[in-house]
Amino acid sequence: MSLTIKSLLLSMAVLFIAGCNTMEGAGRDIQDAGEAVERGAQN
Repeated sequence: MSLTIKSLLLSMAVLFIAGCNTMEGAGRDIQDAGEAVERGAQN
């Protein structure tokens, strides 16, 4: 493989991994907010 293709694949892998971490964090934040609303509704 040429250096250009290797660089492109590495860049895509890094972006994919960063995107997964971001989505996981956003999912946890949304879940926490939903639980807070649920607790507020119970009181």
